[in-house]
Amino acid sequence: MSTDVHSSHSPQSRVQTVSAIQRRIHAAAIKLFAEKQIADVNISELAQTAGLARNTIYKNLESIDSLFETVASELAEEMNERVGKSAAPDLDPAQRLANGIRFYIRRAHEEPHWGSFLVRYSASHVSMQKLWDGPPVRDVLAGLASQRYSFRQEQLMSVIGMIAGSVLIAISLVLQGHKTWRDAGADTAELVLRALGVPPDEARAFATEPLPTLPSLD
Repeated sequence: MSTDVHSSHSPQSRVQTVSAIQRRIHAAAIKLFAEKQIADVNISELAQTAGLARNTIYKNLESIDSLFETVASELAEEMNERVGKSAAPDLDPAQRLANGIRFYIRRAHEEPHWGSFLVRYSASHVSMQKLWDGPPVRDVLAGLASQRYSFRQEQLMSVIGMIAGSVLIAISLVLQGHKTWRDAGADTAELVLRALGVPPDEARAFATEPLPTLPSLD
């Protein structure tokens, strides 16, 4: 897992420059990839799911494999950008991290195919590792620098792995109907913060603050 901090400050990100037809194809691809193996997805069902003609799919697609890589990269970039826009620079890093964790879990509840895609691929495909760069690393490093957290610098990759694994398990619990997104989000955020050294009462307070709307990229 990379620990580079990625940020996009260009006028338009790649996600924002995707055409309307490509957005339909990508949305259909997320749904299909969430339900089956990459090799089992074909052009006909992609066209049917997207509500487009097969010729339109062929004109906008190199291959199913390249489509997966594109969708996975864009999904990671889009979520990182939206989470990054959600908080003021001076917000406590523990609050930013708690919010980021809950943003992922809430979105998985609101968009189950998006959540299923994450659970299925984010731990095993390189393109999805970008999810755990950017805001998560930045918030953890800010918390460490301000002594909000107590772990050794060389443990950073393990810390990011702990956060990523905790979020994915929480999403699975929500998608399977075992927990509500609010309970899963609050519990996961609280326990992660406690593991990082935040006192229990403070961790609970950060984890239960009202969660703002996830900003769009418009």
